[in-house]
Amino acid sequence: MKIALAQINPIIGNFEYNFNKITEFANKAKSLSADIVVFPELAVSGYPPKDFLEKQAFITQNLNTFKRLVKSIKGIGVVCGYADTNHIKEEKSLFNAAALFENGKIIHKAYKRLLPSYDVFDETRYFEEGKTSEAFLYKGEKIGLTICEDFWNDKSVISDRYYKNDPVADIAEDGAKIIINISASPFEAKKNNFRASLISSAARNNEATFIYVNQAGANDSLIFDGLSAVSDSRGNFCAIAKEFEEDIIIYDSSPSENYNPIFLNFAHENESILDALIIGTKDYIIKSGFSKAAIGLSGGIDSALTAAIAVEALGAENVTGVFMPSLYTSKENYQDTSALAENLNIKLEVIPIDKIYKEFLNGLFFTSKSDKPDITEQNIQARIRGTILMAYSNKTGALVLTTGNKSELAVGYCTLYGDMAGALAVIADVPKTTVYELSYIINKERPKIPFNIIRKAPSAELAPMQKDEDELPPYKILDAVLKGFIEEDKDVNSLIKEGFDKGLVQDIIRRISKNEYKRHQSPLGLKVTSKAFGYGRRYPIACDAGFDL
Repeated sequence: MKIALAQINPIIGNFEYNFNKITEFANKAKSLSADIVVFPELAVSGYPPKDFLEKQAFITQNLNTFKRLVKSIKGIGVVCGYADTNHIKEEKSLFNAAALFENGKIIHKAYKRLLPSYDVFDETRYFEEGKTSEAFLYKGEKIGLTICEDFWNDKSVISDRYYKNDPVADIAEDGAKIIINISASPFEAKKNNFRASLISSAARNNEATFIYVNQAGANDSLIFDGLSAVSDSRGNFCAIAKEFEEDIIIYDSSPSENYNPIFLNFAHENESILDALIIGTKDYIIKSGFSKAAIGLSGGIDSALTAAIAVEALGAENVTGVFMPSLYTSKENYQDTSALAENLNIKLEVIPIDKIYKEFLNGLFFTSKSDKPDITEQNIQARIRGTILMAYSNKTGALVLTTGNKSELAVGYCTLYGDMAGALAVIADVPKTTVYELSYIINKERPKIPFNIIRKAPSAELAPMQKDEDELPPYKILDAVLKGFIEEDKDVNSLIKEGFDKGLVQDIIRRISKNEYKRHQSPLGLKVTSKAFGYGRRYPIACDAGFDL
């Protein structure tokens, strides 16, 4: 049997687009002589549809589109994900479903049994658990259908899963020799090898060929890396699709004397992060109905990297840099910003803020009476810049991309309604140390980001001779503490035992807690680590965290 893995990039709620995309790839699979073509989880609606699943009109369009696909695609078997109706009144009204259909007839349905409710997932909010996992006969092969999380319960690989059921094992016990898993598994750094080990283990432990089909592209903060793959019953990989791109690959289950397993050679972690940020930026802007972006350039590394990512995502002709110098802006930053715009071939708007800043201060009695400028005057500069960027967005239709990194957002080294003003926070989940690493990668082919921007000490330039490390620990230390606390869930005592200064750790964690309110008001950020600020990390704002977190 020839099985086509159709790795597509759906648009949430655009049922006509998704119908055409599924039909297009089904026809491609037919042209490649495939017997069956497999699409990702909830391919009909796009994933994750979130509270659209509570709208009856959305469910109706989803079901009608699925029925159209069943009727219209001929000459090939199709496995497709969609939301199906559950008619039992005492249960939730929907199932996360997979169905195999061919020539107008539904041959088999399967309902997702393991519904994740951790990190960014909240499927128990919408779906009822499937009750059984069964194998079925199709064209002489015993096949089973599973959906994403259904195979994330391998206790030989994952030690902290607490699901009672094991759908993959149940299907294998029922005689399946080909297990198909349709997924919408988001990208995060270092996940590729771990997921590959799960796929290999599922195949080897259950003595079945394992077909894994993932979504590609991005929806809101979530980025999907594709990498759909096939593992034989010995746990060897036979085929793998492209990373972050739509793709179609063919697996032939017929025995072959010339069969050779393939070696998985994933891209370097930071190269994948950079690619993820590019596709995340592109899909957010395009799927939102826009085509252009504006970035406030400062002469610093964060805005330079954000601009370079935007150019890769949208093309230089669709990106504008807005440079808003003040009396504290160094001549070096004038030169570096000009060089960056020239290297990236983007339009550069220069709008000095000195005059606006002085008028602002003259109009505020409580600043004019102040003996010494403080954070108030610094934030006013940032908010003037935010206002200018949003005005530019209103006039041109360009979405503003904010430039704050994870290190700054964590400890509140950012200004509400100032540098946090915008539509998308491109590098909000990228620590400062990784910002530098990504900048070297983006400069690999040619110097897009001027070396002078990379080498100089970071500064907000909101006060004379200001440097980030005047107010923050060195970024190498700060990022190590942040990773341990936020991504690895270590407490104060654990971090102190690792050699970090107790007072420093307590201060950093205090800042994280204190600035929760800022992050709740920040634009959506692209997720690339195991724990990002946003939907997958939920802490109270009005609280008294007086204990050792």
